[in-house]
Amino acid sequence: MFSGIVINKTDEGQTVAVQQIEDTQLPDGDVSIDVEYSTINFKDGLAITGASPVVRSFPMVPGIDLAGRVTASDSADFKVGDRVVLNGWGVGEGHWGGLAQKARLNSEWLIPLPSAFTTKQAMTIGTGGYTAALCVDALVDYGITPDQGEILVTGATGGVGSFAVCLLAAAGFSVVAATGKLSEEAYLKSLGASAVIDRAELIEKGRPLQKERWAGVVDAVGSHTLVNALASTQYRGAVAACGLAQGADLPATVMPFILRGVALLGVDSVMAPKPIRMKAWERLARDLDATVFDSIATEIGLADAVKAGEDILQGKIKGRVVVDVNR
Repeated sequence: MFSGIVINKTDEGQTVAVQQIEDTQLPDGDVSIDVEYSTINFKDGLAITGASPVVRSFPMVPGIDLAGRVTASDSADFKVGDRVVLNGWGVGEGHWGGLAQKARLNSEWLIPLPSAFTTKQAMTIGTGGYTAALCVDALVDYGITPDQGEILVTGATGGVGSFAVCLLAAAGFSVVAATGKLSEEAYLKSLGASAVIDRAELIEKGRPLQKERWAGVVDAVGSHTLVNALASTQYRGAVAACGLAQGADLPATVMPFILRGVALLGVDSVMAPKPIRMKAWERLARDLDATVFDSIATEIGLADAVKAGEDILQGKIKGRVVVDVNR
């Protein structure tokens, strides 16, 4: 028996609670894991609250991230005792996820945990930090360089935004952080932001083309924020888009694309191939200063994860929430 958060759905609605689970209930997979830490992401909040139908089967253990140690393996890639990390692959949506003390997964979804990190640090990073690294890689691979000008990070106090600020600053970029929490200016500057602006400058409908400012953008917000970011990106600049905190709509024109050659780079963290994942985690291991973990992360126990899932949808979370599933 082990503890885990279980989501059930009946004709009366959805229920979410910490329950005792039999080992025999674990889904199919060729690697079994003792989970040490998981996280609360925006998608976990959607699953826990039922605010969006991201869960595809019931009962479901949510949690799109986990880190722990292999306890049994039928895969040549992993042996008992290996430390592993998982991000995405539909885990916590269609396959039981990380908000439990045990998991059984397909080995192709796992990567070895870089030796630079503990399992707790890996989950401080989680999908938020891993996605931020994918976004930075996308901008750098496109050809954006620090000498071209400022990089805008939207939703900067969130998980993706916080790590994007860190990684961009470490790569030598001048970072402007946009947030609705101007009281967190000191926090954002401690992560490496050179300036902080109010998200109010970006969230309303704006002109199709605006004054050129950004060499590149990491956007986790979508909707009018993404449109305004595109409209103010420099000639042949690029925008890496990975989220929809403001909305999934894109009420834009083609003007930034056809008059300035701006590139919109879609960043998917869920199904990214293993080489791309490995490259992102290599950037994290190389560029993250270990001192950022304490300032970015808040640790909670499994029993508090349901409330944290509600809070993240209400914009009450700063940085990352790490879940110790064994307390």
